[in-house]
Amino acid sequence: MQQASPIPVIDYEGSQYRADFWMGSGRQYEDAAERLALQRLLPSHGGRIAEIGAGFGRLADLYRNYEQVILFDYSRSLLQEAVDELGGDERFVFVAGNLYTLPLASNILDSLVMVRVMHHLADVSAALEQLRRALHRHSVGVIEYANKRNLKAILRWVMRRQRWSPWAPEPVEFVEMNFNFHPRWMEERLQAAGLRIEERLAVSHFRLGALKARIDAHALARIDSRLFKVGAMFPLAPSVFLKIGAPDNPLRSAPASGAMAIERLFRCPFCQAETFTRSGEQRVQCTVCHAAFERRGLVWDFKEAVQPPKRS
Repeated sequence: MQQASPIPVIDYEGSQYRADFWMGSGRQYEDAAERLALQRLLPSHGGRIAEIGAGFGRLADLYRNYEQVILFDYSRSLLQEAVDELGGDERFVFVAGNLYTLPLASNILDSLVMVRVMHHLADVSAALEQLRRALHRHSVGVIEYANKRNLKAILRWVMRRQRWSPWAPEPVEFVEMNFNFHPRWMEERLQAAGLRIEERLAVSHFRLGALKARIDAHALARIDSRLFKVGAMFPLAPSVFLKIGAPDNPLRSAPASGAMAIERLFRCPFCQAETFTRSGEQRVQCTVCHAAFERRGLVWDFKEAVQPPKRS
């Protein structure tokens, strides 16, 4: 039984996202710049970290000094690519599910990363509420969003080559399920969700084909990193990274160190209970509604219940 979601979700299931978007597509600069931004904002080590929208695990090597790493995505097939490379490392837990009913227990994450996901979210507020819930009072989150008020968009608008204004606060859906956000609008949503911005970086200033063709990707990313902080004062870059916290949240609800038992990591996407029992190595069951979920190919599948919830 699959959970119903009234909010539309973009699905990369069965896609060649890694090959088509990253491999041989001239995006080495973007990858390098994003890594430098994460290294600047994210603690280098810790207990438990989750990457939301982890896909095939592009950034997973950045979490090498964490004790438990949750890679979460909507696409089972992309997660299976991550399993193929990382499945031998017992620190990694692979989870498929819907962000809007995030199947992770409350206040268990010491760190959280979400990169190249926000621009696919039709309901930002609902997603931010789920992220906030998974954090505890001392957690560090790093999230990225696509900046509507970027220099290219401003120039196109001035030249009357695009209809939407980069100055207007509301999000723009420039392609179906692809959104750009005004910094002020995003900051208001974060505040409403109980998330505090602790630091902001403007990233990927040089996302231009002509520059990327002439300058080494890593050298260009290092130059870009010198603009991260000053550019954040009034972001004109196409990408903005935020270091966030949830200061009003409860304290950590899990042990401060060591891997957490699988059954304690999860939240039921049907009834929102956070108490599971484990049946062998491949199945967990909600103790409230009795929905059961299985691990398939090392991916815990919370998109579909193998035993549906019982109706009261």
